[in-house]
Amino acid sequence: MVVSPPVGIGRVRRVSGPLLAVEGLDAVRMLDVVEIGPDAIQAETVALAGTTATVQAYEYTGGIEVGDPVRGTGLPLAAPLGPGLLGQVFDGLLRPLSAADVWLTPRRGAAAPTALARWAFRPDPEALQQVGSVVAAGTRLGVVPGAGPLEHRVVVPPGLRGRLTDLAGEGPLAADAEVARVGGHPVHLVERWPIRRPRPFARRVDEAVPLHTGQRVIDLLFPVARGSAAAVPGGFGTGKTLLLQQIAKWCDADVIVYVGCGERGNEMADVLTELRERTDPRTGGRLADRSVIIANTSNMPMMAREASIYTGITVAEYFRDMGYDVVVIADSTSRWAEALREFASRSGALPAEEGYPANLASALAAFYERAGRVRTLGGSTASVTVIGAVSPPGGDLTEPVTTATERFVAAVWSLDRDLAYSRHYPAVSWAGSFSREVEALSGWHAAAGDPDWVRHRARAAALLAEADRLAALAEILGAQALPGHERMVLLTGRLMREGVLMQSALSENDSYCSAAKAQALLSMVLDVADTCDRLVRNGVPATSIEEFDLTAVVRAREETGPQDVEGVQARRDEVLAQLAGVQESLP
Repeated sequence: MVVSPPVGIGRVRRVSGPLLAVEGLDAVRMLDVVEIGPDAIQAETVALAGTTATVQAYEYTGGIEVGDPVRGTGLPLAAPLGPGLLGQVFDGLLRPLSAADVWLTPRRGAAAPTALARWAFRPDPEALQQVGSVVAAGTRLGVVPGAGPLEHRVVVPPGLRGRLTDLAGEGPLAADAEVARVGGHPVHLVERWPIRRPRPFARRVDEAVPLHTGQRVIDLLFPVARGSAAAVPGGFGTGKTLLLQQIAKWCDADVIVYVGCGERGNEMADVLTELRERTDPRTGGRLADRSVIIANTSNMPMMAREASIYTGITVAEYFRDMGYDVVVIADSTSRWAEALREFASRSGALPAEEGYPANLASALAAFYERAGRVRTLGGSTASVTVIGAVSPPGGDLTEPVTTATERFVAAVWSLDRDLAYSRHYPAVSWAGSFSREVEALSGWHAAAGDPDWVRHRARAAALLAEADRLAALAEILGAQALPGHERMVLLTGRLMREGVLMQSALSENDSYCSAAKAQALLSMVLDVADTCDRLVRNGVPATSIEEFDLTAVVRAREETGPQDVEGVQARRDEVLAQLAGVQESLP
């Protein structure tokens, strides 16, 4: 356990908005947290010069006067991790907002609910047998029933190893109560972990396992593995937040950590409403009950916005160490980067491209590299997957945050403004997106009984690219001037876009799509394309096929259930039989 060294009491010398100069904290270190004034406003030490420390406040500094006391904690910013996180809403410092005012403003000095509640504790039977033996970090000590729909597991914190001398019995415990003593050090129900320090693990796991998002364009064309990282760049109005909400609702992760970093308050309100009203397909309860929401809206202090990203990933690592698969959704990392730029400007750092600090790429890399599928210290396999939205000003995908992010993620789901304005949702561009994990995931699909997955994906991507090329040519020459087989490529591209890639977030049948149904829809379109191409090569006029009613192919995604593979296959057989009659009907 980290013990706070004595730092002493200083005094406020100067107040300039959230930036304060403090005298008298001789033992303070960089990134140490200090508490200012009678309300104990938290601030972070950002510069040291002689006897003067410059601190940046995490909240509004109104009412702070020159001469107010400043107490050094001797510790970096740390998050209280324990039961009571699931189903709650916090600010960027992990202070509760669930019972806050309508403006989502935490009370000054508010403590996390984990520090206020009493929780039932049940010791692990194996841990009881290990009392008196040497245990290592990650050893399970017990569980806390009633802390959410998932089993809350209490384990020996990282960095501790020694003889287990005490273990609490079954019954209620306060958050600051000792659960056990390991090597003479107390283990509390709630631990505090520095948010900028990654939690350790035993090793990374190389085997790739897909994260199923329930969104066909992602799962089919641009998949992401558990423990990997993805970015969603897109301009205003392209549907970033809605796509992230869909992933949060339907992905097959155990825990969702949703970080609203610098977003508008109404968007965060929509996210909260969706999660609270959506039924969790796993538990039958509310989806919000296995989610942790960190809401740091645009009207909240800049430094808290900067900290919220690290707070979210620290919470995710905490659940990962329990053995769960966690998805962190950061919306948006551009607002976080803007907070870094604002802080760099206030502190006098030399600006780099577009005013961002020179260490922008390093900061992004340090964040995304905390994703991973690992073997935990307790011996289980778990993961943290990071999905970050990027909001480039004016939709410029060449700006620094977007280009730097693309270097550190395994998948990019780029949102296209033209697709969004034509009401094609999700507006994921098949030309501007990519996934670096297709080859790694192909082995998993083959082992799972779908050896054709990689071949179908490659063919679909090639057909979409060729259809885009021919569409540009058809705008100049006219579609009638193209050869018959090229007109079939144009037809296939349309069927692919409208019958597979489009997905309505408002439809009960189409909001979520299982991986098996997605493959069935793709196979149906490819089989129809093969049949149409064969008919043209056998002498059937391309016009006859273009005039054939193929709306049944397009409607299949809406008219069959989320997992109705048989219904899609029946629709395919019906359409193929009707196409076979086209050639027979010709003279």
